[in-house]
Amino acid sequence: MTATAIEPGSTLTVRRARRVPFGSKHASDWTLGLAAFAVVAFLYLPVVVLIIFSFNDNKLTTWPLAGFTWHWYHDAFSNKELMAALSNSIYVAVIATALCVALGVPAGIALDRINFPGKLMFRRLVLLPLVLPGIVTGLAMMIMFTKVLGMPLSLQTVILGHGTALVSVVATQVFARLQRFNRRMEEASADLGAKPLQTFWMVTLPNIRSAILGSALLSFTLSFDEIPVTYFLTGRDNTLPMYIYSTLRRGITPEINAIGSVIVLASLVLIVLSIWLLSDRGERAGR
Repeated sequence: MTATAIEPGSTLTVRRARRVPFGSKHASDWTLGLAAFAVVAFLYLPVVVLIIFSFNDNKLTTWPLAGFTWHWYHDAFSNKELMAALSNSIYVAVIATALCVALGVPAGIALDRINFPGKLMFRRLVLLPLVLPGIVTGLAMMIMFTKVLGMPLSLQTVILGHGTALVSVVATQVFARLQRFNRRMEEASADLGAKPLQTFWMVTLPNIRSAILGSALLSFTLSFDEIPVTYFLTGRDNTLPMYIYSTLRRGITPEINAIGSVIVLASLVLIVLSIWLLSDRGERAGR
């Protein structure tokens, strides 16, 4: 073991770590927390007000509340026009979601597994519906359906519009999940004698199942709440968002507050479930 001698007259420089004042990091965390809370409050406080007024025992939306009642929920679910619009929205969202999954899953697999000319452009075009404003998408589809294809506007055109606009949601989520997928599992399945279709059903699909379900729930929620595309493509049959939009022209009614509260809670449940399925925990649960 040798010791290093320091010659006389030489200087030894010692760098000291910068000392962080006590409590500065704590104060910064509090500031960020308050800012985040302010943003969340700004976004969701109107929703809370909507739910509160749905229990107001007064036909007029005024403050303070006149009392507590469930009457408006009963009136909302007894309104035949509103229930017809609700059933139309569910019908459109279910079929559009099935169309999204049928087109989005093969598109996501093609983006991950197949090299073909124009793949980069195809990937950009898949993402384009997420970037384009809904008004532009709805107007373009209305012109195509009515002027080019000669199709009358109806719930079927709304389904085609929603399915085309939201297919990118499923494709991007499936592609992202396949990027994290261990391809050695498929190779092991092939080594054991499984055919490509058997490998897909028994190995690949179980590993991307949660991504498919999560993106399908997200697509259902977006389709159910869609207004711009629906506005240009709907015919005589109204969906629930269009019915609410037309009713608001005559003023806010307690029934609208009640059905709006139900939609908010249902959408919240679907969004939370879809986020969980698209997360790492959902991926492990799917496996």
